[in-house]
Amino acid sequence: MRQKIRFEKNVKTGKVIILESSEVDPSVVLLLHEEEYSLEAMIKASAEGVLPFSTLMRKRSFFPTSDLCNKLFENTIEFFKNDADTKIIIDYNDIEAFPKEEKFQLEDEDVEIDKILEEDGETSQNEIKEIDSEDDTPKFTPEDTSEHEN
Repeated sequence: MRQKIRFEKNVKTGKVIILESSEVDPSVVLLLHEEEYSLEAMIKASAEGVLPFSTLMRKRSFFPTSDLCNKLFENTIEFFKNDADTKIIIDYNDIEAFPKEEKFQLEDEDVEIDKILEEDGETSQNEIKEIDSEDDTPKFTPEDTSEHEN
């Protein structure tokens, strides 16, 4: 899910408003949530590091994941140091939280298993006929009222 987290800083009132929006359809962004924080507390938490920043930002109604908290922290460090900036928008796609796929490479062990399977050889025609000789058709009687075969 693609999200946009907007930080709006108002130095006069001493408040920071965080607006969380999400892309519900391609190119349709909907406001999901709005939270208000003390500007002084946010500046202090930002200066102390990612853990105090995350702890302050997380509330019962707004609880970003650790990956999102880290990204918000990294992108807002300069924002909270500079009084001239009043707005910042951070784009986040939750796909970023998943680990990158590594390409699978055959190892020596895999090759040995393939050799063992090849050494087993082919199944003879007699063995195939013996396996197929059994009738696997389920048998039902008219008296059988159960829903299951057994």
